Amino acid sequence: MTVQHEAPSTGAAEALEVWIDQDLCTGDGICAQYAPEVFELDIDGLAYVKSADDELLQDAGATTPVPLPLLQDVVDSAKECPGDCIHVRRVADKVEVYGPDAE
Repeated sequence: MTVQHEAPSTGAAEALEVWIDQDLCTGDGICAQYAPEVFELDIDGLAYVKSADDELLQDAGATTPVPLPLLQDVVDSAKECPGDCIHVRRVADKVEVYGPDAE
């Protein structure tokens, strides 16, 4: 029981990561407006995720953890994205929970 209380997360199954499919990105910037700590538009006009150190991750399919305090902002970004290009999935099993491929 003590270990559960010491862990900041409620379990590995709830750890989430997000990535953007730049091939579908419209460059609208809604994601960066909702969660600027997680998303940023680059000079090419497309959105990318950022690392915890605020570094732009430009590799195709690059993922970044979703900080729990920003979960709703990231989910809203995925829901409002006109390109349907934001994918949020569980780290443990890679199942998409928010985004165009969520069940």
